[in-house]
Order: sequence, then structure tokens, then C-alpha cells
Amino acid sequence: MAVNTILLDFSVDPSLTKTDGSFTVLSTNIENVLRDFLTGLKTISSFELEGSLIKIFTANRGTVVNLRIYSNGLVTLNIDYYKGEKQEPLLTLELSKIFEQKLAIALDSFRSKMFPPIKRGIPLDVYLSSSDERILEYDIDNLVFEEVTPYQKVQIVHSKTLGNMLVLDDLQNIAESDLIYTETLMQRGKENYKDKEIVILGGGDGALLYELLKEKPKEVIMLEIDDVVMKACAKYMRSICGDVLDNYSGANYKIIVGDCMKSLEQYIKEGRKFDYIFGDLTDVPISEDHSEQLWAFINKILQMSCKVLKPTGKFMTHLTGTSCPEAVEQYSQYLQKLQPSVKYTMDRAFVPSFLEEWVFCQYRLAVRSSVWSSPALRGCCEGLLIDACREEYLSSRHWTSAATNLSVKRHYIFCESV
Repeated sequence: MAVNTILLDFSVDPSLTKTDGSFTVLSTNIENVLRDFLTGLKTISSFELEGSLIKIFTANRGTVVNLRIYSNGLVTLNIDYYKGEKQEPLLTLELSKIFEQKLAIALDSFRSKMFPPIKRGIPLDVYLSSSDERILEYDIDNLVFEEVTPYQKVQIVHSKTLGNMLVLDDLQNIAESDLIYTETLMQRGKENYKDKEIVILGGGDGALLYELLKEKPKEVIMLEIDDVVMKACAKYMRSICGDVLDNYSGANYKIIVGDCMKSLEQYIKEGRKFDYIFGDLTDVPISEDHSEQLWAFINKILQMSCKVLKPTGKFMTHLTGTSCPEAVEQYSQYLQKLQPSVKYTMDRAFVPSFLEEWVFCQYRLAVRSSVWSSPALRGCCEGLLIDACREEYLSSRHWTSAATNLSVKRHYIFCESV
């Protein structure tokens, strides 16, 4: 049961919409076609508004039709009607095409468009938005879980093609079809996580934790603020998180429920360092003006993460859709301003549940010659960095022993010559 809204628009020669007489001719032609398709059509109102003609009609089945003819040659037609669960649509797909064609002929239009019906007021919300705020319609057929927490609205819905999907505050986060999201975020096949110390900021769906543990890290700490998300995913999205959310600690991982900022502050005070930090938090806003507060949060996360990275460590995160280049550029500008300075790379992948290509970012601390100009700093840091280089290469799965020795030697030369 829903209100269906059918949207049509046509473009005609602007010379046909310049006078009251031409407005009348066009509206009469449209009305004649409407009567052939909508029984009981009645004109309710007609008036002019800022150089356009507006006419409102009603028809059987409680149908309301809004017609607007603009002086620039644009004609829009909106048809609203209520469709019961077992009722046939007012216009079938085949009939809709004929309807559009007849209207286009009656208007002598050179362009026409009829949109699929927008379903409003339905029990299951099937509409979400893309990163650049376009409407996306999903084949959602069941609301699996819903709860409003102190932090957000948490939903798990079922899609016929995507499986169960986590939706937070009406934003799609991850679905059972989205392994590519997790693998691109962690740069699987490009990074070696064996025996590494890792922090995940967010990640309440458990997917990243689950996949990282397959790589045999030394320890993974996940910092998630919303316990409801984890419990819901543990029950309804086990295909992406396995059993890692059943217990909040294991042989080489632990989950801390709380504000990740507080944990980062504690690690900074302790002087603790990590090999990898993952930012699996909120999307990047589409522009700096769009959410100044959110950009401030993102910037603070970046600055704090720099302070808990090992010299060879990396920060890895997701950004937004490729359709938002301004947001990606803004994020890049934040990275370029970080102190200590960083070097970053970008990657992208099409994520099924997002219905769009997504951007991912990785950065590491940049080794600058100015740091090594001081003998005191060089003495403190050189051994640590070279040892880290040795560990990184010797633990790599991708090198033979001979190649490893050569790589380490070359890396020593690089470290000593910076």
C-alpha cells in the first residue's frame, strides 16, 4: 500500500508558450489525452504563477494531476494516486509508454521523459541516496532489525540481490555482497598484516576485523561506540563477520566499546604505536560547507592517528563516491597540511550495496631530510626505522630469501641516505 507518484516532463518550442492563447492550446491538448487514460477527469483549479500556467485535475481512484506549463517550453505533469496492496497500478508499464507517446505527439515535443512511479508511505523504505545525493531505489523486501540508539538509527534490511544490509541513519554501510569494500579498504594482497599491531576506528559490523584476523596479525583492537550495531550484526550478518562479535576478546583481538577518540588520546599519552590504523567511520562530507563540524572531526582523527603510527605504519580509510571529486580533493588538502607530513595514495572499487564506485585512501608518515639533519634526532630514529624496514621485508610473503636480502640492503641504503 502506497501513494504512487508518476512524473513526466516534456520540452516544446518556447514560441508555443509565450501567450495566453498558446498556453490554452497546449493545456487543452494535454487534457484531451488525460481523458483517454484517466476516467472521471475534472478540472479543479487553473491559475498563473511567475510566467507559468498551472492546472489541477482530479480523477477516479482519488487521482490528483498537477500540470505546469513554463514559458521556456518546459511542461511537467505529476500524477498522484493511492495503490492498495492488491490493486493494479493506474497505468501499467505498457500503457505508460503509450500515454507518454500520445502526450508527446499532442504537445509536438522534441523531448519527453516518464519516470518509474515513486512509492511513498510504504512500510519498507526502499529509497536511499548516493554520495552525491541522487535517489537510489533498492529491492528491499524485509526489515530484519531496527533500533534507535543514543548515537544513531540502526537498521538491517534484506535485499533480494544484496542480502542483508546494514543501514545507519538512512545511509547504506555494508551488505553481505560487499566483500570488495573490505578487501579494498585493507588493500588485501598489497599489505602484509602478519604479526602486526592494528587499530580499527569504528568497524562495528565486524567485517574488517573478521578479514584481518585471517591474516594472522599480532593484535587487533577495535574501537566501536555503538554496542547495538555489533550485536545486531553478530546475529543477522554472520556471513561478513563470522563469530568475531560473539565475544569482545579473543587470542589476538579485543573490542573496546566506547569513544575511539578517548582511546586514541590514551594511546598518545602512553606512547603506544601501531603498524596499521583503520578509519572505518563516517563518510567524508560532499563539501567543506556541507558539514563543518564533521570535517573538524575527520581532521582531528587524522592528526591523532599520526601520533600513534609507527615510523613505517599506515592509516587506511574510505572516503566517498567518485562522483564527489570536490570532497576527495578537500580530504587531500587536509592530508597535505598534516604535521608530521604524510604521503598518501588513493584506490577505488565499485561497492554493490552503494550502487557506485567508492574511493579509499592510504597514508604513511613521510621521512623528511630535515628530520635527519639533526645528529641527535638521527641517532634516536635511525636504528628504529632501519629495524622496522628489516622487519617489514623479512616478514613479507612476497619475496624469496635472495630477493629479500637485496631489498633490505637497498632499503638500508635509502634509510641511511635520507
